[in-house]
Amino acid sequence: MGGDMSRPLQLLVLPGLILVLVFLIIPSFDTLVASVFNPDFTTQNFSDIYNRPAYFQVLGRTMSVAMIVAVLCAVFGYPIAFYIVNQPANRQIWLLYLFLIPMWMSALVRSYAWIVLLGREGIVNSILAAGGLIDDPLKMMYTSGAVYLVMLQIMLPIQVFNSFSSMKEVDQDLIKAARVLGAKPRDAVRRVFMPLSIHGTSTGAAIIFMMSTGFFVTPALVGGPKDMMLGNLITFQVERMNAGFAAALGVALLVSALVGVLLIKGAANFVARRLA
Repeated sequence: MGGDMSRPLQLLVLPGLILVLVFLIIPSFDTLVASVFNPDFTTQNFSDIYNRPAYFQVLGRTMSVAMIVAVLCAVFGYPIAFYIVNQPANRQIWLLYLFLIPMWMSALVRSYAWIVLLGREGIVNSILAAGGLIDDPLKMMYTSGAVYLVMLQIMLPIQVFNSFSSMKEVDQDLIKAARVLGAKPRDAVRRVFMPLSIHGTSTGAAIIFMMSTGFFVTPALVGGPKDMMLGNLITFQVERMNAGFAAALGVALLVSALVGVLLIKGAANFVARRLA
């Protein structure tokens, strides 16, 4: 009987496994092959990365920007999700829509919208000048701060939805039991609610970190020359028909991103143990 029930469940999982195989595993393997065969086996592409400090600097900058954005999204997204989950059900829907609607627009469109807001002749500078708060326009565009701000705005909804879903799964009877046993509301949240919901937040942070490592449009539009990320460098190598070296950069990016995800999950486990 159990075997008969498990077969339909396996069939339901099969389409997802096929998608992962076709769109993730096979392209990743193809990228690895392209990085070491040109057309014969060679490690020259990885040697070039190792022997050129500039590439390491771009890789390090990419990882640091992605990690900072992931942390900022967790810091801002968790309390927002906590606020939403404690609202009535009908209000929760409308609040979640506020974060869902921006996701209907591409990152490219939202990046251009920030140019309109933060440019020298943009809305923010115009308002500040009209109010007599500034004499000369502030330089807000083409800076590292602009990159962090725009990426935070693009990625924050992902964190809110992940944190919200994990918080909804927390058994409220556990919170009530802690209160009955004498815990203050703040202690019940810190010692019971947060350890149970933090793993959903870490999952959102890991997703955001992985996605952020591949950003190249936003840094190109709102960042300066020093804000180049590895995605921009890979695009440049592809345009120069240097596919092997671009593939090697992609492999380095993938391995570094996986290490970053492991660090995020390890940090989440540590924080959960400290809070419990």
